[in-house]
Amino acid sequence: MLTPAQILDKTITISKQKANLKWWQILLLGIFAGMFIALAATGATFGNIYGGKIAGACIFTAGLAMVVVAGSELFTGNNLMLAALFDRQISLTKLLKNWSLVFLGNFIGALFIAALVTLSGVFNQSSDIIINTAVAKTNLPFFEAMLRGILCNILVCIAVWMSFSANTVTGKIAAVFFPVMLFVLSGFEHSVANMFYIPAGMLQGAFASAAIPTIDDFLFHNLLPVTLGNLIGGAIIVASGYYLIYHKK
Repeated sequence: MLTPAQILDKTITISKQKANLKWWQILLLGIFAGMFIALAATGATFGNIYGGKIAGACIFTAGLAMVVVAGSELFTGNNLMLAALFDRQISLTKLLKNWSLVFLGNFIGALFIAALVTLSGVFNQSSDIIINTAVAKTNLPFFEAMLRGILCNILVCIAVWMSFSANTVTGKIAAVFFPVMLFVLSGFEHSVANMFYIPAGMLQGAFASAAIPTIDDFLFHNLLPVTLGNLIGGAIIVASGYYLIYHKK
């Protein structure tokens, strides 16, 4: 495995590659990542129902495993790109372009899976579960949601950081498993996962004629504070912290 200092060098190299992709490549890779996280969230929902919270947390790790191994762009993981900005290997414009396109792509991919899952009837026997999840997430106080977002992306970015240390598929999957399991088990908030959970609950509730969150609830009571928290946890704490410790200059 690579040492932490070598992981920083690899993070910066990978970030340069990400920043130099064409806009449509970034967007499409973002869509794939949104789909992967949404599919993992679907499985985790049934894991919670049939096996309990630990089972759901373990199943959800498949999402980041697919992102890391198959190749895609995940907003939360890409917060590590801040290290490349500090190292003057990418510009602020390229960083913000990547984050914006990836965030949009993740949103499209997650919504696509939420629509397919709802229309396919997969959640018909579990409507209350998915609706209650959406309601609970949108009822979190702003500051609490942001703090849960910080805690979440500390773990997600550590998972991605650790995956860079491995050069085998099994090594990468093993690296992401435990940090992701911890954040799900602890009830922390992941912006891309919520791009699936809340719209899926809204769609399922609409079919079931149940009380559901509004778009305003989704965007401003959950997605905004959680995204801010994810940025702080991933970019400010993990990327900045490790850059400060291991940069050579």
